[in-house]
Amino acid sequence: MTTPIELVVLDMAGTTVRDDGVVEQAFQRAAERTGVAARLPWEEALDHVRATMGQSKLDVFLHLADGDLAAAQRATAAFEDAYAEIVAEHGVTEIPGAADAIRSLKDAGLAVALTTGFAPVTRQALLDGLGWGDLVDVALSPVDAGRGRPAPDLVLTALLRCGASAVDAVAVVGDTVSDVQSGRRAGAGFVAGVLTGAHDRAALSGAGAHAVLADVTALRGALAQRDLLPTVSAR
Repeated sequence: MTTPIELVVLDMAGTTVRDDGVVEQAFQRAAERTGVAARLPWEEALDHVRATMGQSKLDVFLHLADGDLAAAQRATAAFEDAYAEIVAEHGVTEIPGAADAIRSLKDAGLAVALTTGFAPVTRQALLDGLGWGDLVDVALSPVDAGRGRPAPDLVLTALLRCGASAVDAVAVVGDTVSDVQSGRRAGAGFVAGVLTGAHDRAALSGAGAHAVLADVTALRGALAQRDLLPTVSAR
């Protein structure tokens, strides 16, 4: 017997929020300002950033800084500043249909949480820019949970904050391998990748996604198809 989903945990950049290369642009500015990636060839550093999309930015910079925590913290602060600058310069937009998809999930009786590898200040800038302050039940950054992805902490913290009854009553959706790994490690009942962000179908499937969707707007249909919506909303 399948357990109906009670909580949907959605990633932000690349899943519900358009990225358009902003993460890479912010990384480049942070690297130029702090020299955090100077020990590596530029393309190698950039490849690491791409491969670790979705993870805590501090963890990413800690690798680039060869374990130097102070340097990683400086680079993370520079990254957050740079990201905020780019958002201020160009604005922020949702993945087409994302807000309506979230409302549809809530109309179906589900709680919705947003998670991100960004610091709270950047997360809040995105929410403010989109006007999403009241759209979701909770929004979480790694500092709110303990560890960032691919650890299960963000998913489990969302479960606790939203009062879901069990981990298999949680669905996790994201555009990166780290999102999928986090959901699987948490024991989520349904873990889906989306093709609107960093990683492709092969990578998401290889990480263990139960499904790979074109975008977040396909999520409610995927849950309904698998009889995972609450009974009252499935009628």
